[in-house]
Amino acid sequence: MKLCHHQNHSSNRERSKMLLRTTPHLYDSNVSRFPLFGSASPISTQAGVSSCVVASPVLDTGLKLSKQATGSSQQGLVRKTRDHVKHSTANAYGQGAPGSVLEEEAQLPETSQPWETSPGQASPLGVSEVDRGVNFAIFSQHATAVTLCIKVADRGQFGGPDGGMTELALDPNENKTGDIWHICIKDFPRSNVLYGYRIDGPHGWDQGHRFDSSIVLIDPYAKLVEGRRCFGDSREKLSGFLGTYDFDSSPFDWGDNYKLPNIPENDLVIYEMNVRAFTADESSGLDPNVRGSYRGLIDKIPHLLELGINAVELLPVFEFDEFEFQRRSNPRDHMINTWGYSTINFFAPMSRYASAGGGPLKASHEIKEMVKALHGAGIEVILDVVYNHTNEADDAYPYTTSFRGIDNKVYYMLDPNNNGQLLNFSGCGNTLNCNHPVVMELVLESLRHWVTEYHVDGFRFDLASVLCRGTNGAPLDAPPVIRAIAKDAILSRCKIISEPWDCGGLYLVGRFPNWDRWAEWNGMYRDDLRRFIKGDSGMKGSFATRVSGSADLYKTNKRKPYHSINFIIAHDGFTLYDLVSYNFKHNDANGEGGNDGNNDNLSWNCGYEGETDDSTIKAIRSRQMKNFHLALMISQGTPMMLMGDEYGHTRYGNNNSYGHDTAINHFQWGQLESRKNNHFRFFKEVINYRKTHHVFGRDTFLEKSDVTWHEGNWDNYESKFLAFTFHDNNGGDIYIAFNAHDYFIEVPIPAPPGTRKWFRVVDTNLESPNDCVLDGVPGIGGTYNMAPYSSILLEAK
Repeated sequence: MKLCHHQNHSSNRERSKMLLRTTPHLYDSNVSRFPLFGSASPISTQAGVSSCVVASPVLDTGLKLSKQATGSSQQGLVRKTRDHVKHSTANAYGQGAPGSVLEEEAQLPETSQPWETSPGQASPLGVSEVDRGVNFAIFSQHATAVTLCIKVADRGQFGGPDGGMTELALDPNENKTGDIWHICIKDFPRSNVLYGYRIDGPHGWDQGHRFDSSIVLIDPYAKLVEGRRCFGDSREKLSGFLGTYDFDSSPFDWGDNYKLPNIPENDLVIYEMNVRAFTADESSGLDPNVRGSYRGLIDKIPHLLELGINAVELLPVFEFDEFEFQRRSNPRDHMINTWGYSTINFFAPMSRYASAGGGPLKASHEIKEMVKALHGAGIEVILDVVYNHTNEADDAYPYTTSFRGIDNKVYYMLDPNNNGQLLNFSGCGNTLNCNHPVVMELVLESLRHWVTEYHVDGFRFDLASVLCRGTNGAPLDAPPVIRAIAKDAILSRCKIISEPWDCGGLYLVGRFPNWDRWAEWNGMYRDDLRRFIKGDSGMKGSFATRVSGSADLYKTNKRKPYHSINFIIAHDGFTLYDLVSYNFKHNDANGEGGNDGNNDNLSWNCGYEGETDDSTIKAIRSRQMKNFHLALMISQGTPMMLMGDEYGHTRYGNNNSYGHDTAINHFQWGQLESRKNNHFRFFKEVINYRKTHHVFGRDTFLEKSDVTWHEGNWDNYESKFLAFTFHDNNGGDIYIAFNAHDYFIEVPIPAPPGTRKWFRVVDTNLESPNDCVLDGVPGIGGTYNMAPYSSILLEAK
């Protein structure tokens, strides 16, 4: 198994630096330029495009124009209208940059804005309400000039006839405290404002600086981000993003009877899922304006309840640009980022997951409604968060939207011995400098915001080993940011889960700095179970270690079995169906000639590559999927399964499907319905069995009295059979056996405890509904004839 899910698909995240130099009133549809926000026409429903009708904002990130404001107490802060605007990346950086830059001359009429300003205050960062005004504050240690760019909506709608922005140049003698630049605008609108910053500074590339004052940058502390309104709207794929805020809306009503689920970690059953992909398909039966949204997920909570999971782990819901692959010609420019591992801002919810193209404010409201509804159903919400890198890519094809242009030398790890180049431990072109004090505080404030504002229950940290590196990239024994997260008072109730590896080879499974709190994605569990169940030799001992809680990895200090997040399948790699249907990846649709994605998937196609009508092969595949699921649910530790595996979703062998906003990733509700009475039934019944038998969810590691291994020959390299009994204090012992041989085995069954008898609950070789009978089937004798590639579970009753 590959150790880094970004390593192949994003090792050269390709983006071009495209700087907008047009204004809406000069737009000519016959000339190739950036598309405008403002369309009010329906978007046709097709792959990668949400169907929604919306009056979107005119958003001109990179536009170096301004209106002259009058009536200010600091007239020197205001830039006047420029008659001619021309900027060059070569001039900004002292060297050329790839990609063409659109330039255009423009004139804007001067208008008056009666805004009075004052120096403002340095805290808090971002936008805040103060007495009679709105305060703006941004950190930049190395900047020499900072300009606040603002645009006020007209009659409640973003946009306007000219699209210009008012620019307020901050005086370092008046508007700077330490490394924080700030300004207060008195009697300023409390909502319906777009804002960003132009920042200039040293242009020494070899010193790590990447300042470019021609780009309007997003505030890292912006709580909302405005951009295109509809996911996958190709007419606006090169549009930009700006911060916005809202102090007018009433606080969200969580309800008088609202409460957090507070599920103990040893009782969790996690379901990894993608908000958009869950309901984007037409088969969801939802209104086109609701498909692929936070609201769409709410409508499908009954499915989650029927399945029996009690925690969802959501693929990234921070603002990201789904069109990042299409900013220039490249082998991947046909794809849309549907996974979201390319963060633009760490505070703002993904605005295009709002229903009907509702924008950032609606997205913020609807994600709260989603969390509230999930909590009301007893389901916790864990966010997959990406603090190891951002969307801004590398130096070859940078996509500057925020951090890079604000203070590249602070926000990213650099190699001072290599001309100040970006270090790349994320596989995505850059590495966030998380253990720098300023960046660490940004991470902590972001996490606190999601807990206090959105009531989420925990976080899974993508490529978390990056967070264990110092500012020079070297591994740290006690990473400050990891410790701070573990010790933070606000985060104390949260589940915190690491993906304990990165793309620089820092593999920390079982060794992740944890302060007795951090759980880990157990990559060794995944690999060992795949090997044993597909029939590899010499794996019996490793299999036994993994299903009994991986004590070899986690029985240290005060760690518990539930600190092992057990999984066989995750978003990255094969689905469960593909794991038993393909020996090789089939990634041609990705456009990289099959060079992306992992080559070693520890999979077995059961005798034929891909789809087949052979009933024998199909039967083996069905058994194998059941075997994997049963093993996952009876293992000590915290189980996690992937969305769609409950009905056998296929990506047709694509093990790196990050760029397909199609049925490859979308949940297929029709297939679920057709398999409700067989495959799905088995999956939900086994989950239910785990939840009602706490012998599988111990909060302490197994002792000798807790398990009996029915095995006298652990050293037999060719043995692919294992049987064991978990003992229950009340006598309700559970016997489990796995046969990974390709032949039948006559298995001796131990005597049940006391006067009890064995009842068969599971036999994966049987057809539904006999493959899982929760009440158990009596009549089990002294032996049991186990089929090839099958497993059984017996309960003493």
